[in-house]
Amino acid sequence: MTKITFQCGPKSRSIDQMQNNILMKHKIFLYLFLFISLIALYQFVSTNNMEKAKNAVIEDQAQELGQLEDSIRGLRLNVLDMQYFSLENNDDALAYYDHLKLEDPSSYIADKLLETNESKGDNPLVPYEGMNDHFKINKIKVLNHKWILADFSDGKYWGELLIKYELKDDLGIDFSLLDHLLYARSN
Repeated sequence: MTKITFQCGPKSRSIDQMQNNILMKHKIFLYLFLFISLIALYQFVSTNNMEKAKNAVIEDQAQELGQLEDSIRGLRLNVLDMQYFSLENNDDALAYYDHLKLEDPSSYIADKLLETNESKGDNPLVPYEGMNDHFKINKIKVLNHKWILADFSDGKYWGELLIKYELKDDLGIDFSLLDHLLYARSN
């Protein structure tokens, strides 16, 4: 077989060499195309899986958000129920104190009741003698313009009081005990 050579400048190339070069370039482009195709396929599959995972997370969070919103609605209803017997939310009872120009009648009344704790020994409104220490009023709920519900304790024993009060025009308050109970300590 005879070789045909082309002269291109100082060096000459044979047709076989040129065909080999072209074939090699085709193979490189083929491998490059396959490699890029595999990368694109990997990206497509991985993005698809990532999108499915993110959608699942979003759906879970949306469901959790719905449950939390329902829980908040329930808690708001509970708060409204608990505030029903409260001087702050009773406009009819608050009307009794409009002429006194008190900013927060409930706090004022509660503070005056807590001042009864300052007496030496047991609180004078608590009809029991402290067994562990002196009985003092702890928590107060002003129900309306006439009644207060209070909790008292000596640190070990506790009970509750129903107190009638009268807020006078000179901002003095008279407290009188309506009823009381002392809880039995259970061990």
